[in-house]
Amino acid sequence: MELIDLSPRLHLLRFPVGQAYLWRDGGRLTLVDAGPAGSGTHIAEAVTALGLAPRDVRRIVLTHFHEDHAGGAGEFAALSGAEVLAHRLDAPVVRGDVPGPPPVFEDWERPLHQQAARLLPEGDFARPPRLTEVSGDDVLDIGGGARVVHVPGHTHGSIALHLPEHGVLFTGDTVAASPVDGTVMPGVFNLDRPQVLAACRLLAELDPDVACFGHGDPVTRHAGRALRNAVHG
Repeated sequence: MELIDLSPRLHLLRFPVGQAYLWRDGGRLTLVDAGPAGSGTHIAEAVTALGLAPRDVRRIVLTHFHEDHAGGAGEFAALSGAEVLAHRLDAPVVRGDVPGPPPVFEDWERPLHQQAARLLPEGDFARPPRLTEVSGDDVLDIGGGARVVHVPGHTHGSIALHLPEHGVLFTGDTVAASPVDGTVMPGVFNLDRPQVLAACRLLAELDPDVACFGHGDPVTRHAGRALRNAVHG
């Protein structure tokens, strides 16, 4: 795992597949997504490298149920005591109560998905000991007030997290950046691509300065412009 400082308050944790973010409010941390299974100890090491302790992570906000984002949540919650939050529509999948619906692949996405799947651990992952359900427009005590934005399409319960006071937007997999040239684009491996495109337009209207994606390099300046370009070409 790689730890990258984006600002004094914002840090990127990059895993073999996918990534997560740490947001700092003084001595309190919020983890946005948690990487795949087996990531808990690596996240704890990253927190320690920042001069804090795992128990200083008060919340883990999951943008959706896919294992490269939720797989490490249970493990790290057990280490830290952090509260785990997910949208009410994805929460049953995160808990393991029901299976998650598979993506509806575009033909060109299939080999990409197979390549990514080979990098993920086999088998199930540890489930969070407890889970708090959230809904769209809920405001969390993060960064002066973080609004939960429900953006269905990648999964039914996909969310983004908007910190308007800081101009920061965590998009989950609704938006991605190309690993080839960094171009910002709608996410892949979706349940409903038209819904994802509508969600991208909604996120572009928020006009963030910083956009943090589930895959690919974040945009740290004028992110709203990059999101609008992704929607309109």
